Amino acid sequence: MADDVKVVARNKKAHHDYFIEETLEAGIELVGTEVKSIRSGKVNIKDSFARVDKGELYLYNMHISPYEKGNIYNRDPLRTRKLLVHKREIRKLIGYTQQKGLTLVPLKVYITRGLVKIELAVARGKKSYDKRDDLAKKDAKRRIERAIKERY
Repeated sequence: MADDVKVVARNKKAHHDYFIEETLEAGIELVGTEVKSIRSGKVNIKDSFARVDKGELYLYNMHISPYEKGNIYNRDPLRTRKLLVHKREIRKLIGYTQQKGLTLVPLKVYITRGLVKIELAVARGKKSYDKRDDLAKKDAKRRIERAIKERY
């Protein structure tokens, strides 16, 4: 791989709670102490989501812990952050989110070429029976792999 990618945080629950329709990469508007905190891995995107507001894309509920040595320069850990994407991508996302049941969910936060990026997914919420079905398939696959491993 030409450019080194360091994944800082993953939203493991996203694949369990949503059907992922499409993904896109976005930059995040951050201040210096937030970047330092992200580099040390102190970020949580489990409950976060994105929304288009007044023609701009914003990320809500992403928790970035305050930097230990940041003192007065630290910002609110749960503040709303602007996402950096092209206008045509925002127009496309507006079209998706106006459809019933589609939402924007972050999948992972990573650092590539010194820049903090976020992978967003256009997702459709799963019903509880869909989640049970996925868990049953995962359990069956695990049992099959265990049986094959025991046999050899």
